[in-house]
Amino acid sequence: MNEKILINITPQETRIAVISQGIPQELHIERSATRGLTGDIYLGKVVRVLPGMQSAFVDIGLDRAAFLHIADIWEAQQNTESQDKPTPIEKILTDGQPVMVRVIKDPLGSKGARLSTQVSIAGRMLVYLPQEAHIGISQRIQNEEEREVLRDRVRNLLPEGTQGGYIIRTVAELASDGALHADIHFLHKLWANIRENAGKTAAPSLLYQDLSLAQRIFRDFVREQTDSILVDAHDSYLHLKKFADTYTPDISEKLTYYDGAPPLFDLYGVENEIRQALARRVDLKSGGYLVIEQTEAMTTIDVNTGGFVSGRNFDDTIFKTNLEATHAIARQLRLRNLGGIIVLDFIDMEDEEHRRAVMDELKKALAQDRTKISVSEFSTLGLVEMTRKRTRESLSHLLCETCPVCHGTGEIKTSRTICHEIMRDITREARQFSPREFRILASQVVIDMFLEEESQHLAALGDAISKPISLQVETLYAQDQYDVILI
Repeated sequence: MNEKILINITPQETRIAVISQGIPQELHIERSATRGLTGDIYLGKVVRVLPGMQSAFVDIGLDRAAFLHIADIWEAQQNTESQDKPTPIEKILTDGQPVMVRVIKDPLGSKGARLSTQVSIAGRMLVYLPQEAHIGISQRIQNEEEREVLRDRVRNLLPEGTQGGYIIRTVAELASDGALHADIHFLHKLWANIRENAGKTAAPSLLYQDLSLAQRIFRDFVREQTDSILVDAHDSYLHLKKFADTYTPDISEKLTYYDGAPPLFDLYGVENEIRQALARRVDLKSGGYLVIEQTEAMTTIDVNTGGFVSGRNFDDTIFKTNLEATHAIARQLRLRNLGGIIVLDFIDMEDEEHRRAVMDELKKALAQDRTKISVSEFSTLGLVEMTRKRTRESLSHLLCETCPVCHGTGEIKTSRTICHEIMRDITREARQFSPREFRILASQVVIDMFLEEESQHLAALGDAISKPISLQVETLYAQDQYDVILI
């Protein structure tokens, strides 16, 4: 299954789309003003230790203090292995203490960044762990003999007396000894620079910034199936070409400059996919559809048959719709970058074989995801619960903001409801004050409702309080905004 990677670069934004089977499967966006922090290493300062939560807040120079939990403190993990009881956080950290930390999760919503004191630096073939001593291997390499061969190769390439551990990445499986040795040398030199900077600077300060999104393409995105990488900005292409020739020469030849007339993202339908990925409803080719609801607590995905009718009976229709939905769900999770708790509500199936087939197809579709996923079987209510690791903002949170009218609920009060609220307010005020007149300031649609369907009720209210009530349109008011002026 061949892939293309499209890189659209402007001075203010970098956008990357992964194209497979002719359609976008993943979308990544990095803006100059809000560049992601995951992988960056800071010298932070502990501002508050919370023994009750076994956590601490650390100042790394951002607007909000970052969060460090005892489970992410390397020293605590080592002490737990050698002692019966874990060392409490208040015996490891103190207020005002400088501490080297790595960002493992970007700030999300009102939450600050998540930190770890376990340093790791990613290279092309290897991930360097300065505090560890073992050599681990990517879980994607499953053959035990190949795992042992790779482990021995890396161990033999390490300089004598070297410290630290490594995680061997999947791409190292086909790498030469020279490439592995170069990666080891690069990572050791980088770690030496980080340590040197940590000794010369005061907290909080940035010690190491991870590669830009465009540069991470060569490290994290390119696979055997990748045919080509297209870049639509010439200066950026030259810069990336130089970077690739230095660090990833084996895939440098896949990099191509695109100078066609149609914009790159238009040519491959990415712009249209972005618009659709911001909508609640996703139509399936069969006529069925998904409804995706994203909240702060979780994301729910509901599968519906719509106008799809196929097979010998309705059970076949349900089964085929659910099967098609599994692939659409997997793609939408990647495209929208949905994370956290996700609940899938497939159409109810009575046949146990159908349920098993849908679950197998879902797991097969999710296997293409680069992000860690955990999926449960069908519950007694017919729901599938899953989690997808949340490492960055979802597409909607990145591109959109909360509606100032509905405040994110997706609903606003009807004009009739607002009319009734206003009349209750006038009744309440009339019992406490005795103005000459009450004046209602509201939107056009509310004033129209008062002049038409609610005119009799408004007149009856005026008679009841023995005061005139006048109306005034405020064009800048939303439908649910109003004021009652006492004159």
